[in-house]
Amino acid sequence: MEIKAVAIDIDGTLTDKKRSLNCRAVEALRKLEIPVVLATGNISCFARTAAKLIGVSDIVICENGGVVRFEYDGDDTVLGDKNKCYRALKALENEFEVVLLDDDFRKAEVCLRRTFRKEEAEKILTGYGVKLIDSGFAYHIIDENVSKGKALRFIAEKLGIDVKSFAAIGDSENDVDLFEVAGIGIAVANAHLKLKQIADVVTSKPNGDGVVEALEFLGLI
Repeated sequence: MEIKAVAIDIDGTLTDKKRSLNCRAVEALRKLEIPVVLATGNISCFARTAAKLIGVSDIVICENGGVVRFEYDGDDTVLGDKNKCYRALKALENEFEVVLLDDDFRKAEVCLRRTFRKEEAEKILTGYGVKLIDSGFAYHIIDENVSKGKALRFIAEKLGIDVKSFAAIGDSENDVDLFEVAGIGIAVANAHLKLKQIADVVTSKPNGDGVVEALEFLGLI
């Protein structure tokens, strides 16, 4: 299979638990002559800035697939319904003390500190048309019709590239849908067990060192 593009998560994949960016991984990604799409649960301005600093294409998937952008100075395309997320948030506020993160900057989802049990919250949110995702750094309430995988399909169509020609690299459960649509999914060694179970390959090294290992396995560097 010829890999024509790479979709890669940021937090926990290109960075470690302290969110320090792995410079070896950055150097490796800069060598690629194919599109590199950053796919993150973070906000658009963060993802676009990261893309510039890393030196990859301006195409980013943000807010777990709820927002995509094709140019650094272009406009965000919003794929999710934040109103659904706000209705779900009110239900959680009746049961838990919640702390919002970056809410003024989020266009498609609601992001919360991990201050309660996810399993209990998911029961409360049944019927609200949303999903509760744990990125490992925060909880995300997202429209059930949104995922990194669906956003990747959207991008692939715009680029005229078969989505199965993408390789996906990640670490968290919010990367599961990304792996399911890409041609090959590679989980770094520190990845969530759920992601490892569906990955085509699991690297022997964690975080950014695992990214370098993945790119070497794909024959891209």
